Amino acid sequence: MTTQGRQGSLIAWTLALFMAFAAPQAWAQSADAAAESDTPPTDADLAGTRCVSGEEKILPGDYFYCLGTQTYGLGKYATSQRFFKTAASWASKPAQYVLGVMALNGDNQPVNPALGLAWLTLASERANSPFRQAYDTALKNATEADRHAAEQLLVSMRPVYGDATAGPRAERRYTDGMATLNRLSARGAKFCMAGMTDPSRPVADPNGCPPIETVMKALDKAAVNVFDGWVGHVQVGPLEQVPAADAPNKK
Repeated sequence: MTTQGRQGSLIAWTLALFMAFAAPQAWAQSADAAAESDTPPTDADLAGTRCVSGEEKILPGDYFYCLGTQTYGLGKYATSQRFFKTAASWASKPAQYVLGVMALNGDNQPVNPALGLAWLTLASERANSPFRQAYDTALKNATEADRHAAEQLLVSMRPVYGDATAGPRAERRYTDGMATLNRLSARGAKFCMAGMTDPSRPVADPNGCPPIETVMKALDKAAVNVFDGWVGHVQVGPLEQVPAADAPNKK
């Protein structure tokens, strides 16, 4: 296998690993299936990833990571990197990690150890980060010049991508979106999030949307991919019906 082939396999495994958990329910079926395979997912696997556009209003970090995965599989590498950067600005640590790996390996871009180290610094900034080992390895292998250059890059990167700013920004978007859904759920409504329906499989019943509670639980589960390890996030958890205060007592 060529060097580029090995790099491609590494990135594909990385993308599939996080897409297996990145989208609510079965919204990322192609990448999920690829992640469970014994072989690296193909570009077609990644390109087949379904992204739910309505998620952008609530979990943009998760949504743009999905778009980054999809466009990478389509061979649109510049666009893919742009989507990963957008996801990174919405506190997606998996996106920051992928950007770091791509820079370190020169995946469809020049090898840039300083930039890779900077991204991995951001990706691993939370306590008990799953990306800490990757950061430690990159730091150990970096030259003194690369370390200094990474610190210079972080001066401008932290205000955009660091948890101090990206975390609260993403949390506000998530909280506002979930509050809107919660108000609708009080009326027992159903909800079809934009992009949720597979266009290749028309829904026979246009009213066959899932209950809002189901959508909210899926979003809350997907939020782990953005907020895991960040102390500012509180998950919604299961919703409970509160009985009316003036409901008569049964005897």
